[in-house]
Amino acid sequence: MLRILWNGRSAMMAQQEKLDCISNNISNVKTEGYKREEVTFQDLVYETLDRRGYPTNSGEDKNLISGTGVKAGRWIRDMEKQGDLVNTGTNTDLAIDGLGFFRVVNSSGQYRYERSGNFSVDTNGDIVDKMGNKLDIQFYGEKTKFTEDSFAVRQDGTVFVQEYSNSGSKTREVGRINIYNAVGDDAFISVGENLYEAVEGVNPTPIQADILSGYLEGSNVDMGKEMTDMLMSQRAFEFGSRALKAADEMWGMVNSLKGR
Repeated sequence: MLRILWNGRSAMMAQQEKLDCISNNISNVKTEGYKREEVTFQDLVYETLDRRGYPTNSGEDKNLISGTGVKAGRWIRDMEKQGDLVNTGTNTDLAIDGLGFFRVVNSSGQYRYERSGNFSVDTNGDIVDKMGNKLDIQFYGEKTKFTEDSFAVRQDGTVFVQEYSNSGSKTREVGRINIYNAVGDDAFISVGENLYEAVEGVNPTPIQADILSGYLEGSNVDMGKEMTDMLMSQRAFEFGSRALKAADEMWGMVNSLKGR
């Protein structure tokens, strides 16, 4: 009966973490560039039932085993599925069509990576995200200051500046935006605010990917799937609760028999 209690308790804890993950996905259904997460599950230790003092059938099967429950494993992000691309018409809004991340520099000078391309021009003429992190642009020469109207990006990541004078306007190539990625599902970890950090020992490198100016990538959360997963997890949580209740009632019956 103690084993039933352990198994029911572990199942409830694992499903509670699954529900937490689903809740996080649903709350970010409108977050630009958000990638949904999925919880993995792992079996706990198995023990043999073929031992002295444990009631088993006396058949030929000597490999009877009993599990000790389940636990939630690590959360895995679905980086493969592309979110919907929404046309905003704003030239500083950028979307990656394919895999990879934009690289930005935070206030401490550290590299961070993100899918959300909701950028704007700050008072210093830098291209920044909503948290003020600077988009990492590889300038060909001296750093260029932009305005909302002068910034332009080609699909291959080439950055241009529109220059205006009395004689008209001209376009000048000033740098490039690289898209970065690394091998492995666990190469990046979330650090909050829809930002990622490369794990220790991982060196993200530039890859080939299209950048669409005037677009934003939406979340890849599928509400239909999340609601279905929620119903299944709630049902599994309920089954674990029933196991606990049954074990408690059985334990009460045993105690009452001992008292007679």
